[in-house]
Amino acid sequence: MSEPHPGRAVLALLWNALVWGLSWLPMRLLYAQGVHPVWATAVVFATPLAIGTLVRPKAWAQIVRQPSLWALGAAAGTTNLAFNWGVTVGDVVRVVLLFYMMPVWSVLLAWPLLGEKPDPAKLMRLALALAGVWVVLKSPDAPWPVPRDIADMLALLGGFSFALTSVTVRRLRAVDSAVRLNAMFGGGVLAALASGLVASSMGAIAPLPALAFPWVGLAVALGLVFLSSNATMQYGAARLPAHVTALVMLSEIVFASLSSVAFGAGELTARTLLGGALIMAAAAWAGWSEHAKQQPASA
Repeated sequence: MSEPHPGRAVLALLWNALVWGLSWLPMRLLYAQGVHPVWATAVVFATPLAIGTLVRPKAWAQIVRQPSLWALGAAAGTTNLAFNWGVTVGDVVRVVLLFYMMPVWSVLLAWPLLGEKPDPAKLMRLALALAGVWVVLKSPDAPWPVPRDIADMLALLGGFSFALTSVTVRRLRAVDSAVRLNAMFGGGVLAALASGLVASSMGAIAPLPALAFPWVGLAVALGLVFLSSNATMQYGAARLPAHVTALVMLSEIVFASLSSVAFGAGELTARTLLGGALIMAAAAWAGWSEHAKQQPASA
């Protein structure tokens, strides 16, 4: 379906990318007030979950009856938790770049879950993205490209979970979008709460601090912003070709990189730039390949 004013759809996608690209900043503000990103994720996503439940209360009956929606909630919850935690405690540029390993995970997951056997082009994109990750992870003093800290591992886990979320959404495309959204927001809250309870009981993270207006107000406001970004994502993606959506969403890397470097939360080294360029090239190539598939064959 064509959008009479595609500029509005592009702006909608850019808003979504801007929100996620800058989300590290309010998450770090919450962390500075003693709210670990695990607890922050639970409180932040409780707001859109509450609104979604008020709008579509009957959605939960379908979610309870359909285990595949549980899987969607678990994947989406892991994505949000890993991303928020990673950008809060790690180098934002590295985390966002490693998170965008989606071309790798999507190819590997679509084969067993959707029956989409990778063709030579997909395998080449896989190799390109893996080369980028190798460059980002490989430090001069290490023989192998391995994650250097928990933030790197969270970024890789988040990217894998995001690809799993996308594949699961494709499998559930016949399900009403409001039902899917409630499952995803619910998964975000439950995954964060479960992780927080386990980690705090083991002494790995501080318990949830006492409720106070400064941090609760910031968390609720951030939840409303996330809800708006999700709505604009749905608006823009429904009105633009898939390849345009994929390419516009890559602007999240730009927003996150520039803002984090400006505030001293990220570093743009030559290795990171080269690896990031390879990862972004793989993601852009994936978007254009979807565009080519949608084009009618020439006579």
